[in-house]
Amino acid sequence: MKSTENQIIDSLENTEAERSENKPADQKYTSPYAKRISKRTRIKEKIIKYFFALHGFTAVVFILLIFIFLFKEAWGAFNHIGLVDFLYQESSQTGNKIYEWYPTSENARYSLIPLILGTLITAIPATLISTIFGIAAGIYLSEIAEGKMREFLKPAIELFAGIPTVVLGFFMLVVGATFFQDLLNPANRLNAFLAALGLSLVIIPIIASLTEDALHSIPNEMRMAAYGLGATKWQTIRRVILPAAISGVSAGIILGFGRAIGETMIVLMASGNAANLFVELFRSVRTMTATIAAEMGEVSHHSDHYYALFFIGVVLFTITFILNLFAEIIINKMRKKIKF
Repeated sequence: MKSTENQIIDSLENTEAERSENKPADQKYTSPYAKRISKRTRIKEKIIKYFFALHGFTAVVFILLIFIFLFKEAWGAFNHIGLVDFLYQESSQTGNKIYEWYPTSENARYSLIPLILGTLITAIPATLISTIFGIAAGIYLSEIAEGKMREFLKPAIELFAGIPTVVLGFFMLVVGATFFQDLLNPANRLNAFLAALGLSLVIIPIIASLTEDALHSIPNEMRMAAYGLGATKWQTIRRVILPAAISGVSAGIILGFGRAIGETMIVLMASGNAANLFVELFRSVRTMTATIAAEMGEVSHHSDHYYALFFIGVVLFTITFILNLFAEIIINKMRKKIKF
């Protein structure tokens, strides 16, 4: 009986081997139950593949062309103005260093220091405010909110992020400026604090969404282990979940800071646009983005002022690129660290 079974098995194996040898190389290990794809379908799939690849490549090419144009135009600033002039100018009378942005003066001054300070004094407070509310919102959505509440709040926050910034800037200009002038009596009606509040409305949804994603990436086993040791929900969030997700939360804060630096309309409408060398929240300031938006439309083509504005664009691009690069590195490290 056993010899008969062995003969049958050997016969089947030999038959299968003969079939595999007679087949072409690309079909040798194909299952007889596999679905055969027609030549027309394969051609369609290749066309679709190359169609999307072409569009992705085209987008990258256009972005590179924009960057090349930006750096090409900014290079003229070194030939006409000089790198030191973007930091300060020495007074011909007193010899003191002058930190001013006054490109339309007879003795033009192109110091970027007031603009950089104005950008930081609006972006940093906005990021601090947004970090508090954004992380709190992300924790609530991920760890506390029930199913229906989460389904309502998550789209609402993302929808809030889609509000045009010109609308937020107009709101801060009309409503916020009057309210805080009566409440705080600032030195200037339009000031850095008002612009920072407007920026925080844009950044909070970004930090909240990325914080929730970072907390969701933490395996549920860590929560169960904490509960098994007797920890409460708040103790689990504070001592287990947040420390484990700190990389993703940090990346969200960095991206929010980059968005605050690159925002234009809110600071253009609410900051007062005075290029003062002050580090005070309740004084008018001028940011780099607002300077480009306000002056590019009326500047003479290929003038020193024109090249200076493009140089500001290069500085902005460099800052945001570095911030986004750091955020991407942090996120990738978090993804590699958490593997379960």
